[in-house]
Amino acid sequence: MKPISLAIMLSSAVFVACWTPKVLADVNYQIDLTQPQHHLAKVAVTFPKTDAKSLTINMPVWRTGRYEVLPIADGVRLFKATDSQGNELDWHRTASGEWQVSLVKPTSVTVNYQVYANQLGDRLRHIDRTHAYLDASGIFMYSPSFRHDAVKVNLAVPEQWKSYSGMKPGTKAHSFIADNYDVLVDSPIETGINQHFAFKADGRDYEVVFWGEGNYDTTEIVADLEKISYQASTIWDGYPFERYVYMVHATSGARGATEHLNSTVIQLPRFNFREREDYLRFISTASHEFIHTWNVKAYRPQGLVPYDYQTENMTELLWIAEGSTSYFQHQLLLRAGIISAKEFFDDLSKRITSNQHNPGREIQSIAEASLGQWSSTWGDYAVNHSVNIYSEGYMTSLALDFDLLSQTQLNHSYRDVHKKLYQDFKIPLGYSVDDVKNILKGLTGKDYQAWWQQHVSSPVTLDFDAMLLLAGLQVGYDKEAKNLVDAGLTLTGSHNDLTIANVRREGPAWQAGVNAGDEIIAVNGLKVTASGWGKRLADFKAGDTIELTLFNNDQLAKRTITLAEQAKGEQKISPVELVTSEQKAFLKAWIGIDWPFDSDGGFIKPAK
Repeated sequence: MKPISLAIMLSSAVFVACWTPKVLADVNYQIDLTQPQHHLAKVAVTFPKTDAKSLTINMPVWRTGRYEVLPIADGVRLFKATDSQGNELDWHRTASGEWQVSLVKPTSVTVNYQVYANQLGDRLRHIDRTHAYLDASGIFMYSPSFRHDAVKVNLAVPEQWKSYSGMKPGTKAHSFIADNYDVLVDSPIETGINQHFAFKADGRDYEVVFWGEGNYDTTEIVADLEKISYQASTIWDGYPFERYVYMVHATSGARGATEHLNSTVIQLPRFNFREREDYLRFISTASHEFIHTWNVKAYRPQGLVPYDYQTENMTELLWIAEGSTSYFQHQLLLRAGIISAKEFFDDLSKRITSNQHNPGREIQSIAEASLGQWSSTWGDYAVNHSVNIYSEGYMTSLALDFDLLSQTQLNHSYRDVHKKLYQDFKIPLGYSVDDVKNILKGLTGKDYQAWWQQHVSSPVTLDFDAMLLLAGLQVGYDKEAKNLVDAGLTLTGSHNDLTIANVRREGPAWQAGVNAGDEIIAVNGLKVTASGWGKRLADFKAGDTIELTLFNNDQLAKRTITLAEQAKGEQKISPVELVTSEQKAFLKAWIGIDWPFDSDGGFIKPAK
């Protein structure tokens, strides 16, 4: 089935910079995918006639949805530029993602180049015998001079392939059109051997494209995506699209997802769909990316407007773009009836436990983490000294939601903040810190400067007990949970590897001078294995000292650790003993469901 035609709303498609108005012409792309077995594509792009002395050609150095500079241009070879008569033009490389083409007379310019596309897990570009996934950031060069011009894309593909995109379809098969490069760069193409489904929800057209074999149930997935698609009105008034495409990849190991202007791509290993835990991971990701269609794509912080594809786009509000999206994703699933109240609270309790065990929250603020996202790395130092814009942004959103509900006697919530951001700051506008504070003040009548300084601009430790009590809830370990001894370190996770991955700041191993990267050999002079590490620790109790023999920088060393204690098992969220009608009302205003517990404190089983 051909993609359904759409008119992408002007407010979410046009990115206006300071430029002189001119007659717009088409930028034409030809992509040859007829020999996909070597992961190669031949690209030709023709830019309209210009009378400039040179033409700048760029390949983005990052892709939208991933705030990290990438070596994208490294996949480009055989670059050549010609004029309208086919004569070769001189050019030289001026930056990692930039070429300057010299012009001696007014002419159109055609650029040809080869792209290597075997980066499926980056969701950037991937070509093989069965399909091609083309994120424009990794395939389509552009010229700043023609960034605002209309775009045409034509694909040459093997027989049996079908092509889909959130862009408008062209006049022939495997062709697409976009209002400008900014729409193209945020409208990936999935072409190949695939399964295609379509449905309507709340007056919008949706498509679902599956690539790759796996243990997924297309009927279940399409039905649940339809349920999610009806939930947008719980947060926003209106839609930034007329048609939306879900692209699902069942892979050989790649996983992750990326939001786009009119679509999303979601990847999971091909046999990670059937079990409930795996399916929840998939469907919560789909909810997350759907929310991004508003939060990030329809409205976003000033530092990201307009996108600068050749450098970092800095903002201290990246936690709203990502963390708030994570915060809302399970709420939409709960309201849609896709997950149960128990599953919702199980997810929240895991997030609370993770937050409490993260020493980095005492060091870095969420504003600083947002600014540092472009240069962030994972590892021992990050765990001990950093927070994550997704997980910590979730918690900041939770705290702000509870404060808004309390301040307004349940009349306003954090959803209203995002509704207002969508109403007042659609692209090409962008919102600032002051804009968010003004929205908060408008909803509550309260100045949020002090709150912002404490919760956003400074490292913060949240009082979850006091917060959850407002909704009649409490979090804690089961009565049956037992405490274990704690050495304050984690191993890499490899089956036979006793190499230390992380040493918790100020924990027992930290105090003893143990380092990440050390390899444990023995405990109290006796050899220990990776599989036996936990059992060996169980021989001791909190307060005992043990002597670790280990390799530190290839040198044999010994460290004496005084063991501490940690709780065993997962925390659970449960109702307080005497819940009030006010607390029940708070919970419903927060997550949109009636009180889900029975008189014994257990979850009421949902009706089938």
